[in-house]
Amino acid sequence: MSKYRIAVLGDKDSVLGFKALGLDVFPAETVEEAKQILHKLAKENYAVIYLTEQYAADMTAEVARYKDELTPAIILIPGKDGSLGIGMANVKSAVERAVGADIL
Repeated sequence: MSKYRIAVLGDKDSVLGFKALGLDVFPAETVEEAKQILHKLAKENYAVIYLTEQYAADMTAEVARYKDELTPAIILIPGKDGSLGIGMANVKSAVERAVGADIL
């Protein structure tokens, strides 16, 4: 039986702290590198990939590709520069689809 793992992808300063929590950390220097790493992780046994909003803002097509897949679940997190509001907007949209109204 294969074991699912959790990855954190983003700029080095934003993701290194997650290593202390036992998560697999993948620092990327550029958005292009982050795209390549994301596709690699999706092919491996990663059930959850935390991705910084700063990179996600320039990776909308890549993130959308996995949106309706069972795995990996891509969760947007604020980077070192703070939140861009993208993650919360995605949660709000998902809740609206599930409930049929904006309850947030």
